[in-house]
Amino acid sequence: MKGIEVRRRLLRWINWWPPFVGMGVKVRRISADMRAVDVEMVQRFWNTNYVGVHFGGSLFAMTDAFYMLMLLENLGSQYIVWDKAASIRFRRPGRGTVRAEFRLTQEQIDQVRREADAGEKTEPVFTVEIHDESGEVVAVGERTLHVRRKDAKPNGA
Repeated sequence: MKGIEVRRRLLRWINWWPPFVGMGVKVRRISADMRAVDVEMVQRFWNTNYVGVHFGGSLFAMTDAFYMLMLLENLGSQYIVWDKAASIRFRRPGRGTVRAEFRLTQEQIDQVRREADAGEKTEPVFTVEIHDESGEVVAVGERTLHVRRKDAKPNGA
């Protein structure tokens, strides 16, 4: 029951988070195991730039925090998980409704856990594609996370 309530609260909170509301970003689905999140953004006048396509900052914001939240929920409370760096590469103009599907595999979770359990921080990199309505890749976002165990001692300690 806890997982369902966490997802329900997260979905409600994130869809009413002012930056996402302002950009028109909507989370459409969070899987029961927090390993899949589907996000979309409908093109509106307020998220369209001067040349009539999606504002790049809104596309970039679509990639924010999801891998961090997914990994945090899957690793558990004994780990610290933060977004450390992010980038985006625009491939083509985004028009209409755009979508991003965030996926986290058990293998990825296990690898991050092994690296963090070794006593040092780890900085896994996750990639997500943003697609337009025809399935074409509009942009590719890359997120670098910082992960370590809460009880790990920093270097030199």
